[in-house]
Amino acid sequence: MGLTYNTYLNSDKIYGCKNCKAHLANAHDIISRNFRGQHGKAYLFNTVVNVETGDPSERNMTTGRHVVRDIQCRQCKDVVGWKYDRAYESSEKYKEGKFILEAELLCNVT
Repeated sequence: MGLTYNTYLNSDKIYGCKNCKAHLANAHDIISRNFRGQHGKAYLFNTVVNVETGDPSERNMTTGRHVVRDIQCRQCKDVVGWKYDRAYESSEKYKEGKFILEAELLCNVT
């Protein structure tokens, strides 16, 4: 397996991994700030970088049943949120393919 290189974002506000400061997402890519995770406030993003996804699992969440994958920082391996693979409720389908990053696990890089 070859080397993996981190992607560096160029923006006035970048969210990074709280542990290692690796760039994870551009603040302009937030779809919604109205989410909750295991550690409190969380944000829904369209795209994130420098993460690896775990195996899919079905979870009962506040908004119904979903198939999700934990996402971890590629650099330090800390779990920083999850990715929605499937939503069973039609009103929740907009989440499919999107990412949740938990605010408590993030830092402002710029």
